Amino acid sequence: MKGLVFSPASLADWLDLLNRTAETIANHLPAGPYAGGMPDAAARTMAAPILPQTACSPEQVLAGLGAVVAGSVGIWHPHVTAHLHCPVLLPALAAEVAIAALNASMDSFDQAPAATLVENRLCEWLCDRAGFGARSGATFTSGATQSNFMGLLLARDAFSASYWDHPTRLKGLHPESRRLRILCSTDAHFSIAKAAFQLGLAADAVVPVGGDTDRRMRPEALSQTITDLRQLGCLPFVVVATAGTTDFGAIDPLREIAAIAQREGMWLHVDAAYGGALLLSGCYRDRLVGIGLADSVAIDFHKAFLQPVSCGAFLVADAAYFKLIEVVADYLNPDPEPGDEAFSHLVNRSLMTTRRFDALKLWMSLQWLGERGYAELIDRPIDLAREAAAMLAADPAFTLLAEPQLGCVVFRLANVDDRVNREVPRRLFQEGRAVLGHTRIDGRYCLKLTLINPLTRIEDIAALLAMIVTCRDEIAALTPR
Repeated sequence: MKGLVFSPASLADWLDLLNRTAETIANHLPAGPYAGGMPDAAARTMAAPILPQTACSPEQVLAGLGAVVAGSVGIWHPHVTAHLHCPVLLPALAAEVAIAALNASMDSFDQAPAATLVENRLCEWLCDRAGFGARSGATFTSGATQSNFMGLLLARDAFSASYWDHPTRLKGLHPESRRLRILCSTDAHFSIAKAAFQLGLAADAVVPVGGDTDRRMRPEALSQTITDLRQLGCLPFVVVATAGTTDFGAIDPLREIAAIAQREGMWLHVDAAYGGALLLSGCYRDRLVGIGLADSVAIDFHKAFLQPVSCGAFLVADAAYFKLIEVVADYLNPDPEPGDEAFSHLVNRSLMTTRRFDALKLWMSLQWLGERGYAELIDRPIDLAREAAAMLAADPAFTLLAEPQLGCVVFRLANVDDRVNREVPRRLFQEGRAVLGHTRIDGRYCLKLTLINPLTRIEDIAALLAMIVTCRDEIAALTPR
């Protein structure tokens, strides 16, 4: 049984296995965006018994790992532009090793003393960076889907307590909860609608608010929608502003929306999963003006912060609202004894119990790069998107749909039908030539460059656009006339 459990006695075995694993990964990294289709080696590995009768040799296990690595997407390749799916920073990758080795569980202080201190410091720094005051608080999450859910959950329960004097955690949903409405832009993330039905609200609880030509929520439309809903007997209780939509990277006018939310007595939640990285930007920080006026904010670090999945945070302007989700278990997070107040149990701020020490990844990255280094990594893809948009606008083979606001560039192949625009990314992926973004805008299939890799160059984009045109011509040649 030697070396099966990590301990000081197994350090030699652990170091040997780490080295062999790293070599296996390095030797099997995909040379291009993707090997294409379903690679044979990976398919054979997946067909093997999940639990063999006798143990496999280390060589067999590592060979299987190599097949999985070879059959994966090369997220660092400049022609992988489909999603907000980033290559990862080396210090964050190193942190993952420490996170797994320590296996700290971020629910009680006695399971993660040093880790709790690190996360608390990071949360304080994040709140300060966002412009929140001394009463604020934060917790690390799995990402914006969880963070957005938390924002809507706290907003709902805070409204229920103040409007109906009805504590949801004690009495359940108020009978009039069917009147509750969530307002967001038409391009808001689908997790808003998902959170609504998870919170027991009907499908019509999420009300889209019209946007401008840059696909940002219009403040005057928000005001009118609130008025219209109240005249219908509805109860609009929360506004969700988006700082960086998935397709266009649009940032809603946060300051103006915050003023309306305050005037109307509504909670303001900002989904800054993507655009929250501008908090560290050297050139574009002013696009987040007003974010500190929100009641809660969602930020992802596994997007433009270049952290491994998963890593996100939920910030709230008044940490007292975390009491709405706090549950005390005597064996885990009892009320502190006198003198033990500093021993904070982070489960009191989270929807999760067992939780990884993901804060370590961000902490190591911030320390490693410093403010100037991080700012450069965040700003470079935004600059590249502007160059790519200019290239598309000047090429008659393409139609640019909007000027980019972050790193997303949405466009179409010109003078061809929807079928071709839909077929190009599918063919490029299956053949392993590129992983190209695609979406539907106003009912039409579109292509998308999601530029998040700071090492991608404009020459790489030019080569990808030429590849798209070539693929278009190949499809045309196969189409019966």
